[in-house]
Amino acid sequence: MNTPDLHGELILSHGSRKLADARQMRLLAAIDTTGSITRAAREAGISYKSAWDTLDAMNHLSPTPLVARATGGKGGGGTRLTQAGRDLLAVYHAIEAEQQRLLATLAPHVDDAAATLNLLSRLRTMRTSARNQFLGRVSAIHTGAVNDEITLTLPGGQNIVAIVTADSRQTLGLETGGEAVALIKASSVLIACGDGLALSARNQLCGQIADIRSGAVNDEIIL
Repeated sequence: MNTPDLHGELILSHGSRKLADARQMRLLAAIDTTGSITRAAREAGISYKSAWDTLDAMNHLSPTPLVARATGGKGGGGTRLTQAGRDLLAVYHAIEAEQQRLLATLAPHVDDAAATLNLLSRLRTMRTSARNQFLGRVSAIHTGAVNDEITLTLPGGQNIVAIVTADSRQTLGLETGGEAVALIKASSVLIACGDGLALSARNQLCGQIADIRSGAVNDEIIL
């Protein structure tokens, strides 16, 4: 299982509008050191037009212009940061330094959270109509010629056994010790009362009835 990397993107906004991100701040810093849009664009790895458009947009979004441009004159042409531009750059770098310290503090905990984060990544892309979803850890895998038997142990210690094809197991990335979610449609659940019932159903979960919602034809029972 791959360990997720810890990154953070710092974006400064004015109201609901984005004012500056890391790429734009690199351009401002290059303007401050070179005094030239051409050289700053080269340092930032973007075209002159892109640099010009970016600076123009930032000036319009900022309450006070961040960049001042001059053409010709005794001192020659050039581009420089205004005091507002230098202040913005200093604030951004200060916040960025604090952000890096925070990420460094959190980094040791990433390994412990790796399995959960990877699972959340899978869940974010999963769309299902199944009402019953059980998070657990794969405790056993018995492979067969065509199908594999997967045992999922729930946090309470109860087991759910599922039969999937070998191809499906590989596609889902199921392996012993990994986390997975069992999906069960409500219409596939049988409910029985009493202990020691002789049932052929392999997956049996015990619980208490939390709610009963009566319908015209069927009742919905929440366990």
